[in-house]
Amino acid sequence: MAETNSVTDQLATKRRKLDSPDTGNLPDVHRSSIKAAMGNTAVPRIVLNDVEFKLKNLLLDVAQHIHTVSREQSERTKANSKEEPLSPPIVLRFTGGWVRDKLLGHASNDIDIAIDKMTGYEFGLRMQEYLEITDNAKKYGIIEPPLHSPDRLPSQAENEPGAAKQGQGRLGGLHKIARNPERSKHLETVATKIFGLEIDLVNLRTEVYTEESRTPQMAFGTAEEDALRREATVNALFYNLNTSSLEDLTGQGLNDMRLGVLRTPLDPYQTFRDDPLRILRLIRFASRLGYTIDPEAEEAMRDSSIQAALRTKISRERVGSELEKMLKGNYPYVALAITARLLTWKRSYTVMNALAPPDDQSSDVDDPVNADSVTAIRSIVLPQNQDKYVGWILASIIPWATISVSDSGEIAKKGKPQLPLPAAIAKDDIKANNTLVNIIASAARNAPEIAAMQRKIVSQVQDLDSTRSKNAAVGRDTLGMAIRRWGPTWNFQALYALLVDISQDSLPRPDPLIDDYAIFLKQIRDMDLIQACSVKPIMTGTYIMAELNARSGPWIKEALDLVVAWQFRHPGSSDAALALQDLKEDIEGLRMR
Repeated sequence: MAETNSVTDQLATKRRKLDSPDTGNLPDVHRSSIKAAMGNTAVPRIVLNDVEFKLKNLLLDVAQHIHTVSREQSERTKANSKEEPLSPPIVLRFTGGWVRDKLLGHASNDIDIAIDKMTGYEFGLRMQEYLEITDNAKKYGIIEPPLHSPDRLPSQAENEPGAAKQGQGRLGGLHKIARNPERSKHLETVATKIFGLEIDLVNLRTEVYTEESRTPQMAFGTAEEDALRREATVNALFYNLNTSSLEDLTGQGLNDMRLGVLRTPLDPYQTFRDDPLRILRLIRFASRLGYTIDPEAEEAMRDSSIQAALRTKISRERVGSELEKMLKGNYPYVALAITARLLTWKRSYTVMNALAPPDDQSSDVDDPVNADSVTAIRSIVLPQNQDKYVGWILASIIPWATISVSDSGEIAKKGKPQLPLPAAIAKDDIKANNTLVNIIASAARNAPEIAAMQRKIVSQVQDLDSTRSKNAAVGRDTLGMAIRRWGPTWNFQALYALLVDISQDSLPRPDPLIDDYAIFLKQIRDMDLIQACSVKPIMTGTYIMAELNARSGPWIKEALDLVVAWQFRHPGSSDAALALQDLKEDIEGLRMR
């Protein structure tokens, strides 16, 4: 009882604080769009589309089927057992993100369905049972048995493009997602697909955490308990299928949606301590929805013990998944800016936002003035839309770019080269995959050389005497071989070098550096060196050995590098004999070493 009173007191206190909410820090564009989507009614009305309406009716029919079967079983056993009142029918709710997005007018094909007195797996099995009854499947246009059913035969219709793409007209298999406390996955859920919708079935629950264990005690809960355990009030709204009504059981969700505020239903410190992943989820929702985070929640996020729990308690995979969603979203700048609030290296994020702007081109940050330079850089370092994610990952680790590994106390693992600190941060804190870690490690190691090369190229281009000289300070061979040393991810490494330089630059605006890097990258493009790493030698090591009557050795690799450099000096030439004649003296020198 004491626990219940504590939760009730917390909720009452938070509701009192909402009497005079502060909306001054919410951008007008977000506030107006929220009001336009939700209207001015106290409780907005949820309007289902045809597919959602069909799903609702199916779920209610399944619930009624379960209730009818239970009643028949009760009547059959009434004579042999003590008569007990039949429990009321199952209550079903659409929960969380679907309700929030529906109120905002955003389409969603992903629906979480909460069940009040049965596990998701049990309900899923009973739904399959219901659909296997004659005419029930046809009623909903489901003409085939469930995928796992033993009486299901392969159908030619599966290979028809329309049926395969839509995924409608049948119930997909049930996929049980098991509990995994070690990865902060505390509840067994069931996922399936029907009518083209991805649905998760799960029971209403309550979570009780203790200081002795990071794994919560899970139990069936009430709808209010399920709402209060969530990370934000706007994600704690329910749509009751039985009553066709919207439920705001925290008493704050609808108001917070109108205000554009992310607020925890209960004490934020305890909310984040119980499950630190909620920190990243709130940041992701803030960047996606354009909402502000409640000051109390931000204060709790800054707590050192909460941040330590995020590093140690949550699995790499779950943190990585949240960050991937955050940085692949439409407003990664906002997500990173929240974490970098009031810090000087926020300017690197501003530049990254210019290079990889939101899809709708709207931004509340000042982009660099020279749009031509930005366009040139973007076309070379981020040629594909999916490259934006890598760019934002690079921007996210800029704060550690200038800290040496020895200063940080990082120690190399036995037998493995020491990772630069930004790569170690990406691996251990951001939970990046191996491909990203390798890109960041290469970028950190090569950034000084790339920056130095950039300065040489800019000086060369700007010096008229140098550009008219037959022996340019940096020839095509020198630049081409440098790019080959940096490797095939050199474009991302060049972006990293730019972001590092900007973070350390003392000028009031980053425009001059952006212009310089644009000159550098355009020179690479104009010299046709963007694909320098894919250039193959016009002769093999075997050919060189045969022509020079020489034995194999370590010198062969260096000789082939000389060949590729020759090719850079003679673009378009494929004359191996001429190349070997020109390089014979240098190659002989390699052999004699």
